[in-house]
Amino acid sequence: MTIFKPDGKNQIHDGIPHAPTGGKALLDPTDTAFLFLDHQSGLFQTVKDISVAELRANTTMLAKLAALVKIPVITTASEPKGPNGPLMPEIHASAPHAIYVPRKGEVNAFDNELFVQTVRETGKKTLIMAGVWTSVCVMFPALDAKAAGYKVYAVIDASGDPTPTVSHITLARFAQAGIIPTSANAILCEIQRTWNRPDAPDLAKLYTLVAPNYAALIESYQKAQEVLKH
Repeated sequence: MTIFKPDGKNQIHDGIPHAPTGGKALLDPTDTAFLFLDHQSGLFQTVKDISVAELRANTTMLAKLAALVKIPVITTASEPKGPNGPLMPEIHASAPHAIYVPRKGEVNAFDNELFVQTVRETGKKTLIMAGVWTSVCVMFPALDAKAAGYKVYAVIDASGDPTPTVSHITLARFAQAGIIPTSANAILCEIQRTWNRPDAPDLAKLYTLVAPNYAALIESYQKAQEVLKH
């Protein structure tokens, strides 16, 4: 695993110093936790601002990324036995270290004391959130987390809403509250930082989930290398 260690002037990444001004505005993977909120099969049927296939692929990629670089993952659902349905299985399959926190029907995960305690116990102050619906299941805990002093990112394309209009309104409210909207691809790049790391081949595979055409790029490159070799 690669770890970024701020030393006051530079950031060290696998022994490679970064420029003093480089990356200070970006995510610190050592101070980050992923929160996956209500990615439930029933709710997926109401999502209209993004295809469900894309939403699931992006969410799965984030879970795989968290497992690869050992970032804490917390999942939750308000009532998985109700019509909203169970959580998508890909998250826990991709991130076996993920902690599931049951709720007692609370719409806002931050209304659940156990969930808030579990987040606090990670010791991380940067929270990357995604969920369904963006306007509720992500918005409500994001607002509360921001008020509690966390730095909060909302991954828009790993979340979903009933209409594009609702999604646009949600983005405006995020901006007003100081919550950072982002994409799954941006999170992957922001955590990776450099290709000069031993897990680069594994990270490259993750790009194929958020950008399927990238798989074709890798295949063509590998074939070219084979031709050169032989």
